[in-house]
Amino acid sequence: MQPPVTVNALSLTESGGNVTEHLDEARKAIEERLALLRDEIKRLETAAAALGGGTARRGPGRPRGTASRRSTSARPRRRGRPRGSGTRALQAEKLVRENPGISIADLAKRMNIKPNYLYRVMPQLQKDGKVRKQGSGWHAA
Repeated sequence: MQPPVTVNALSLTESGGNVTEHLDEARKAIEERLALLRDEIKRLETAAAALGGGTARRGPGRPRGTASRRSTSARPRRRGRPRGSGTRALQAEKLVRENPGISIADLAKRMNIKPNYLYRVMPQLQKDGKVRKQGSGWHAA
């Protein structure tokens, strides 16, 4: 490691040299040191990424501790509540039982939600055997 570059105004004037020359030399020494530090930072980031640490493996916007790729050997854990346990799914199922042939748009109006949510919920209810689709309407299974 090189010692930090310092410029002492008294030493400049006492040495008898031209102040501008000393400033130019100091500026050049600082620029060289910065270049060395930039190279060292690049090497350290590369080493950290190779070891699995640092931010190089994390994707943009990802929180610390999450990798950009999941391991194929590890089974991904499901976060949040279990699928199908939501009250809206139960509410949609109840409305389908009470109104056979109801469309997703009508369901959304009665539930006071956006239809795009139901385009995800209804096929899951169908997969679970709770409702079935016939034409453009939904019926209780």
